[in-house]
Amino acid sequence: MTAATLMDPHPKVVHPDDSIITGIELIMKYRFRRLPVIDKDGIFQGVFGVNCLLRLVLPKAVVMEDGLENIHFVRENLSDLRRRLREVENDPISTCMRQESTQVAPDLPLLETLRLLYLSRASLPVVDPDSGKLLGIISYFDVGEKILAVEI
Repeated sequence: MTAATLMDPHPKVVHPDDSIITGIELIMKYRFRRLPVIDKDGIFQGVFGVNCLLRLVLPKAVVMEDGLENIHFVRENLSDLRRRLREVENDPISTCMRQESTQVAPDLPLLETLRLLYLSRASLPVVDPDSGKLLGIISYFDVGEKILAVEI
């Protein structure tokens, strides 16, 4: 068995020029932690996820390198966070996506795939090593469904 056995071959995806709010709406609707980003040819570009959402709504003094570590004195509410998000929600996902270093080839053996999934603590993109195309995604839910479906 390999990574291809575990993957969802039809994952929800976003594109670098999609708006940030489009990505956020998909994440919220399907309760994903992150989404793969592909270009118009299906080439894997990186991931867009909930960490981006948090980075966008937190005050810049908190998320910048060497930023504030104690913000107990800051008083904000959900309206403040929404206003901050509204300022960037139409920006392209490319401004907030990150390159994903952990990806797997479709022929990676089952246990090595599960080890990487465990270590990454997030879904794994399955990428063709020759073309760079996204072939699918492996999530904890995909693995759980496959294991529970096995009759012993």
